[in-house]
Amino acid sequence: MDERLAGAVREVALVRRAGRARATTVSVVLLAAVLAALGLALSVGDFVVPLREVIATLAGGGDPGSRFVIIELRLPRALTGLLVGAAFGLSGAVFQTLLRNPLASPDMIGITWGASAAGVLASAFFGAGGLPLSVCALGGAVLTAVAIYVLAWREGVAGYRLVLVGVGIGAGLSSLVSYLLTSSEVTEAQKALAWLTGSLNGLSWQQMWPLLGSMVVLVPLTFLAARSLPALQLGDDTARGLGTRVERGRLALIGCAVALAGVATAAAGPVGFVALLSAPIARRLLPRQGAALLPAALTGALIVSVADFAAQHLGPVQLPVGVVTSMIGAPYLLWLLARSNRVGKGG
Repeated sequence: MDERLAGAVREVALVRRAGRARATTVSVVLLAAVLAALGLALSVGDFVVPLREVIATLAGGGDPGSRFVIIELRLPRALTGLLVGAAFGLSGAVFQTLLRNPLASPDMIGITWGASAAGVLASAFFGAGGLPLSVCALGGAVLTAVAIYVLAWREGVAGYRLVLVGVGIGAGLSSLVSYLLTSSEVTEAQKALAWLTGSLNGLSWQQMWPLLGSMVVLVPLTFLAARSLPALQLGDDTARGLGTRVERGRLALIGCAVALAGVATAAAGPVGFVALLSAPIARRLLPRQGAALLPAALTGALIVSVADFAAQHLGPVQLPVGVVTSMIGAPYLLWLLARSNRVGKGG
């Protein structure tokens, strides 16, 4: 019996070691892909800069022309795209894992619509921009999340109920956004519409620094709150039996996920489907490895970076990045809905 127990312990240890090794390998490969996409974004454009010149410029060298193009024009846009993608990817992974629903991403349950409505209101009617606009968008996301949580509460929060309430509130907020656009001046409506599509066009260090500061705070808090996520995945009763403070843990995770989606939306608008796609891709790369939060964040960063590169260079005109991500995400959403209905999980 002791030998059997020792053998079982060794087998479990081997499985865990193999899982950690695969998670490390996947994360390193994704990080390398993200860095490659960053190098490509900094190198390719109307003014092509060789990669060695890009590296030299980032290290403090390079000629004045290269420094201006890379440091002032391309780097803030590229870094903002990576941070936006990471924020959406991490937010989507938390929501989908916590609520145990592949549709539970911030763009599907109304969080980004709340940020969008507040942002359009602030921009079109009060002329807000920069940091004030970001604050308004984040406030809209938080207020929407509070409303969804309160309306979904019935002696606890069930994942499917929160998703349904969020979809309903999101539909109402999308109507509000349409009304705000039709009621505002044409020029302001055009600016707001471009932001609503999800765009990195024209971004500068002014938009990047607040997003970076927010991420420096939110990412560690999210991983700290995620320590209760494995227990919460087992259900409320089981989690309580394991000594987890269910509501406090759930609120902390939802708060971090909402804040991540809010700051990303504030920086670049509601870039569609990134939060929905990132976590499933990461979990495919790491089956049976739980939430895969870090790979999901890296996947989101890679999706936005590659989509923005395609939006800039693969067409006759420069498109908003949200157009490209929507072209990728919409078919996935249709496939997901069809698959869910076939297996009896359509709700």
